Amino acid sequence: MYIDYKHRIFGLDVVRALAIILVLISHSTLLLFPNSSNFILTIIQFFGAIGVDLFFVLSGYLIGWIILKQIAAEKTRPLDFVYFWIRRWFRTLPNYVLILFLNIGVFYALYDVIIDDISHYFIFVQNFSSAHPDFFTEAWSLSIEEYAYIVVPLLLLLLLSVFKKTDRIKLFLWVTGSLILLVTCFRFNNHSGNSTYILYHDYEWSKEIRKVVIYRLDSIYYGFFAAFLAFKYNRIWQRFKILALCIGILLFFGIHGVIFSNRLRPEDGLLFFDVFYLPLVSICLLLLFPVFSGWKEGEFLKRTITSISILSYALYLVNYSLILLTIQHFINVEAQSTIIKSLILLAYWVASFFFSYLLYKYFEKPMMNLRDSKFVKHYFVK
Repeated sequence: MYIDYKHRIFGLDVVRALAIILVLISHSTLLLFPNSSNFILTIIQFFGAIGVDLFFVLSGYLIGWIILKQIAAEKTRPLDFVYFWIRRWFRTLPNYVLILFLNIGVFYALYDVIIDDISHYFIFVQNFSSAHPDFFTEAWSLSIEEYAYIVVPLLLLLLLSVFKKTDRIKLFLWVTGSLILLVTCFRFNNHSGNSTYILYHDYEWSKEIRKVVIYRLDSIYYGFFAAFLAFKYNRIWQRFKILALCIGILLFFGIHGVIFSNRLRPEDGLLFFDVFYLPLVSICLLLLFPVFSGWKEGEFLKRTITSISILSYALYLVNYSLILLTIQHFINVEAQSTIIKSLILLAYWVASFFFSYLLYKYFEKPMMNLRDSKFVKHYFVK
């Protein structure tokens, strides 16, 4: 795979590669031990969830930075924001739609069933305000990202048309902060309405809160907030990067040390888990970014880490619903010997990387090339 290192930030590639590896390791436990539950498996699966949160904060940081650069360059016409969305959609939608169709086809071939309300997946409303269906479950996070990247630019566009002389960078901060507050209020309102009669267990809490668009948009916007700090106060961002790293690590392991040592679950503290826990995770993660965003070059496993980072989106889309669930459909992995399990696990990882490479090389990369071509640019770049 040819890699152009010139415009890449190695530290952010490390974050992206780490995030997808955590997700794959977590999914590996679901393949090998689907009906088992113990402390070690819980920890591994927990870090898989943290991998998705890493994706959220990283993606928010990168997209927030792009929006801030666009604002600073005074590219705030409606056409400029449309071009932002077009570039974003070229990056996400082609892969998503292709994999969605493949999931529909595989599910029909295996079970002779068409999923109810399948049209919801095409406009990302399948988990907008309620639990995500048990089909193509990876799509829950993509819905959150798509709405996050529509709402802020749209609000900026509307507000800039009214407050023409306002500080646009500060307006970005106010919009981001207001949306974080609004989403927090949504979670609190949900908590107030449900806490008297619902006791969530981990699985239900994850489906009903963690994977619902209106309760998780702020996870992207904490990345926006990190981008604002790096953009507006870069000297401070870099000066205190080690302190921020230490605080983020200590806060993360402090919170989860208390949770895991006391075996706390959502039903043990609904207010904390419903309203405060997920934002605290995002804040812990964004405190790592001053170090990683400033890590421009790397030598250790540079090619491998960067390659995994490049394939991460394709890996995320293909590894679970298409590969893992298909393996589980044909093989009762849990009943196999240790050697056979090991071979199946190896096959899962090899297949995930192989098909993600094909997806990237023959579909994702051509779409990205089309996005950056003169054919598309001439409509927007003057």
